[in-house]
Amino acid sequence: MTSTTATPSTTAASDAEPLWSARADVAQRSLTHFFGTEWPQYIENSHPAGTGVPETFNYWWLAHVMDARIDAFERTGDTAWRDQAEETYRNIVERNGGQLFNDYFDDMLWFALAILRLHHATGIDAYRADAVAIWDHVITEGWNDAGGASLAWRKQQLAYKNTPANGPLVILALRLERDVPAADAGDRDFRGFATTAFAWLEDTLVGPDGFVEDGINREGDGRVDTQWRFTYNQGLYIGAAVELARSSGDRAILERATRTARIAIAELSDGSVFRDEGEGGDEGLFKGVFYRYLGALVEALGEPERAEFDDFVRRGTDRLWETAFDGEWLRPANDWSERTDESIPYSTQVSAIMALEQRVRIERRSAAV
Repeated sequence: MTSTTATPSTTAASDAEPLWSARADVAQRSLTHFFGTEWPQYIENSHPAGTGVPETFNYWWLAHVMDARIDAFERTGDTAWRDQAEETYRNIVERNGGQLFNDYFDDMLWFALAILRLHHATGIDAYRADAVAIWDHVITEGWNDAGGASLAWRKQQLAYKNTPANGPLVILALRLERDVPAADAGDRDFRGFATTAFAWLEDTLVGPDGFVEDGINREGDGRVDTQWRFTYNQGLYIGAAVELARSSGDRAILERATRTARIAIAELSDGSVFRDEGEGGDEGLFKGVFYRYLGALVEALGEPERAEFDDFVRRGTDRLWETAFDGEWLRPANDWSERTDESIPYSTQVSAIMALEQRVRIERRSAAV
C-alpha cells in the first residue's frame, strides 16, 4: 500500500469520499507507523514505546484492531488489510496461551464480534465456529440470575452486571442467529438471550432520558455506578437496539436508540468532539465504539435524523484531522480538540480510525444520492 497524504480542504460532494478514504488510509497506516513492533508484542501499547504499561496484553484492544483492519478491507477491497486482521487474530490467540477465552466476558464478546466479521471477510467457517465457541463459553460461565437474568462482567464477580458485557452479548447473539445455519445452531436460543439481556439493560441501566449507565452491584451493594459516564455504554446500547430492531422489525426500538444518541452527544461532547474520558488506556477506545454503532444507527434511520448524526460525525472528524494530522501521519490526542506530544495509547489511535472509517461511509452514501 503506497503512502497517501491529504490536507484539510473544502471539497465538493463528489470529491469528499476519495479524500476521506485517503485520510482513513493514513490513520490505518499510522497505527503501524507509531505502534508497530516485533512479534509477539506486535503492537506497542503506547507511543512513544516504553511509556504507559508496556508489558500488558490488551486482548480487547487487539480485538478492535481486527475490526479496524476489516473496516479498511471492506472499504478498499485490498486483501492486505484482511491479512492484517488475520495476523491480529493469531497474535491474540498466541499471547493468550493458545486459547480463545479469558476471565472477562466483555473482552471475549468483543473478540467474537471481530472473529465473526473475519469469517465474512474470508469465508472461512472455522472463524464462525470460534465465535460460537466463545458464545457457548460466555453463556455457560457468565449468564446468571443475580440482579435479574443477564451476563456478568467477569468470572470473579458473577453478581456484577454491566453494559459493557450485556451490550455486545445482544449484538453477537443476533448476528449469530442470522449467520449460523440451523443445523449447526442446535438448541442455542440466540434470540432468547438477546431479548432478555436487552430488557435487563433497559430496565436496569437506561435512564428515562436515554442515558446509559455503566453497571450495577460492582461492590455488592446493589448500587448503580452513575459516576462512570462513558461514550461506549451509549454506543453499545445503540448497537444492541439496532440489531434487535433489525431482527424483530420493531422500529420503536430505533426511536429509543436515537434518544440515547442525542443525549450522549449533548452530555458528553462539546457539539463536535467527545471530551477526554480518562487516562487509563481503555478509555481511548470508548468513543470509537460510539462512532461504530452510531454508524449502524444512521444506516437504519431516515431523514432528518440521519443528517443530524452525519453532521456530528463530520464536525468531529474535521476537528480530529485538523489537530492530529502532521502532514504525513495521524496521531490523535485523547481529546480531539487539541494537539498533543504526550504519550498516547494505541486505543486512542484505533478510535480515530473507526471514526474516520465512518466518515468515509457517510461521504460514500452522500455521493450516491
